Amino acid sequence: MKDCILITGGAGFIGSNIVAALSDQGRNVIVCDWLEQEEKWKNLASSVISDFVDPDKLADWLRQNGDCLKAIIHMGAISATTETDGDRILNHNFRPSRLLWDYATENRLPFLYASSAATYGDGAAGFRDVEDEDALETLKPLNLYGWSKHAFDKFIAREITRGAMTPPQWAGLKFFNVYGPNEYHKGKMKSVIAQIYPGVAAGEEVTLFKSHHPDYEDGGQLRDFVYVKDCVSVILWLLENPKVSGLFNLGTGKARSFKDLATAVFTAAGQAPKITYRDTPIEIRDKYQYFTEANMQKLRSKGFGGNFHSLEDGIADYVTNYLAKDDPYR
Repeated sequence: MKDCILITGGAGFIGSNIVAALSDQGRNVIVCDWLEQEEKWKNLASSVISDFVDPDKLADWLRQNGDCLKAIIHMGAISATTETDGDRILNHNFRPSRLLWDYATENRLPFLYASSAATYGDGAAGFRDVEDEDALETLKPLNLYGWSKHAFDKFIAREITRGAMTPPQWAGLKFFNVYGPNEYHKGKMKSVIAQIYPGVAAGEEVTLFKSHHPDYEDGGQLRDFVYVKDCVSVILWLLENPKVSGLFNLGTGKARSFKDLATAVFTAAGQAPKITYRDTPIEIRDKYQYFTEANMQKLRSKGFGGNFHSLEDGIADYVTNYLAKDDPYR
């Protein structure tokens, strides 16, 4: 094998969509992930995989087989914002990122990795995707997952400040609220769209959180919802533009409300909207974000000219071509 692309977290949500796109291009794809006792294997059923790597044996695999690599796409992580085991987070999120960063640097490989909009915390410091140390210090993540991603972003910023060697291309992608096919194994962490669709299709009502902020109506809490197909398009563009490096937001650049989202699901399912509201649970109320929106100027300034699905168009595609099908996988 030669000209392989290693994708960690390749059986997961975003990772498996990247695998499918590269497989469609005829690329040699190496997937590093656990399949476990779930149905994650279905995320890969339509793709051609050149090899599988156990994450616990990644370092050994790199020593023995790394000569075939042309690029590393690092999506693997514990992404649950409710995770409270700090040691587990470090062992799955931070340390593998350091391992792959060092390997990509030493072997002169492009390195693309998943950061997160969770690094912005409550958004009080804004949503600027800069790799400046002082700017990053103003961000205060609200959970352990966000902190782990922020810690790696800050490590890279320090390396750049010191003038240390980096991979020939590196890009950290601050994903906002991603939705789309192959997220079904995520349970409570999958998108609201995937969670409410079965009830919507059955003609049931949807219950959203009430607002506890005077500036937002019930259901008016805003997020930047981005379709996974658009995220994949950005990653493919980066692979085709090896001179582009940096920390980049990845959203649509347009915040929309949860009420808009639910209404779009009802419309795509051919149902009249029926929405009720309940109090936001006390245990998350003080950490609840009311607004996130990706500033996409930096990625655009680097030359990315692709279009992003509107919320309505993305949900219509997701519902019609996946959620409503017997086989909903990419």
